[in-house]
Amino acid sequence: MPLEVIPVLDLAAGRAVHAVGGERAHYALVTSALAPGWPGDAMALARAYRERVRAHRCYVADLDAITGAATQRRLLDQLASDEGFGGALLVDAGIGCVADLQRLEGMNVTPVVGLETLHHWDELPALLALAPSLVFSLDLRAGEPLGRVAARPPGGSTAETIAVAVAAAGVREVILLDLARIGRPWGPDFARLAAVRAAVPDLRLLAGGGVRDAADLAHLEQIGVDGALLASALHRGTLAVGRDQSSASEVR
Repeated sequence: MPLEVIPVLDLAAGRAVHAVGGERAHYALVTSALAPGWPGDAMALARAYRERVRAHRCYVADLDAITGAATQRRLLDQLASDEGFGGALLVDAGIGCVADLQRLEGMNVTPVVGLETLHHWDELPALLALAPSLVFSLDLRAGEPLGRVAARPPGGSTAETIAVAVAAAGVREVILLDLARIGRPWGPDFARLAAVRAAVPDLRLLAGGGVRDAADLAHLEQIGVDGALLASALHRGTLAVGRDQSSASEVR
């Protein structure tokens, strides 16, 4: 299977913002080559992801919910509709426990559970029971796991050991997301991604943070990564995907 390209929407107060380095207080409205003239317009950007990128899935970070405010349900519903992205949304809404997951009830989205916001490792089985298709975001900053120590599995001090435990718990898809690399031209952490791939060969693995161009996508595909989250490279026009498939093999 070719590597899947998954465009990213970061939402704050109803607007699309450009994430850089995980420093959320400083995120500005996104200005994108995909939707010129529409800075911060999440719906315009979602339509561009569907019509121009031809992506099948979109990753959405509800930064309001992640930082403790209300979930942006109305906007998420609009994005999931045919007037917005109209496809599958992977939504990180700051889920830490079952009560948080229930805030997404009735919505046509796939929940993302992040290590950064998970309250305790023991919450994961209950979350999986309610949402077996949830995606786990293995959140790092400069290679170090984020969040509460209690949210890590016993002995889970590295990305590799956490990934092994997550797979054993029944998670089928993991994002290895390094916040320090988001929006910065550093490239993905290929060595860490390769180590995680080797540790969990049967887990679907997505890379997040630092993808610059088609060469990075090709390298990710070479080491066995299944998909990549993209934002800055699309907004800056340094990477364009083909018309029929949102995959590395279709990058022009």
